[in-house]
Amino acid sequence: MYQTLLTEIDNHILKVTINRPDKLNALNKQVFDDLDNLFDEVYTNNNIRSVIITGAGSKSFVAGADILEFKDFTPEQGMALSQRGHQVFFKIENCPKPVVAAVNGFALGGGCELAMSCHFRIASKNAKFGQPEVNLGLLPGYGGTQRLVQLIGKAKALELLFTAAMINAEEALHLKLVNYVVEETELLPKAISILELINSKSPNAIAQCIAAANAVFDEKVNGYSIETHTFGSCFQSPEMKEGVTAFLEKRKPVF
Repeated sequence: MYQTLLTEIDNHILKVTINRPDKLNALNKQVFDDLDNLFDEVYTNNNIRSVIITGAGSKSFVAGADILEFKDFTPEQGMALSQRGHQVFFKIENCPKPVVAAVNGFALGGGCELAMSCHFRIASKNAKFGQPEVNLGLLPGYGGTQRLVQLIGKAKALELLFTAAMINAEEALHLKLVNYVVEETELLPKAISILELINSKSPNAIAQCIAAANAVFDEKVNGYSIETHTFGSCFQSPEMKEGVTAFLEKRKPVF
């Protein structure tokens, strides 16, 4: 179904593997097209309640963009490529279902940007993060200049952007770029265990949490207003009625 992705659904968790191991899973036009189409399905398929994104093999999550694809681009083509990356990564960031990056190796350039567009990140001990675009006379074009600042703060983000330095998993954890660092064999089990817990909660409430939290970084909206609106909307949800009833009956809710 997808040329560059492997997909598997188990217990309402969709595992997505970027599958270009010969290119260290580098992003190209087809990967963007496949991710775009995949998340159309994630948004609408009720059997999917959460998503894990990882990379094929043990060396790389996504080692960057496929440079051969854009080396002769005009400025207009470069802008179009950046806009395409923004479109797909915004679709991931705004997905109403939790999306976790399971980073199993290099997450560089566009790979780091893909990981940052997910709701949070878990890294294996061999993971490496970086935005090396200045080595190519470029800057990150898929949201990296924005999300890296949001996640780790302006000063450290600018240092990494300016130096093109790679950081290891432990430093990424220290900077709060990732939530957990685990052994490679524990990477997917850790992601699955967290998502199984999340999947036991109200899907509607989770979706509203995502919308409200994302509003923090959207200058066009008032995040408190979004919170008020989404909080109120929950009161018409059958899931709210089930959650409150279960609490009063001293039992676990069934969502």
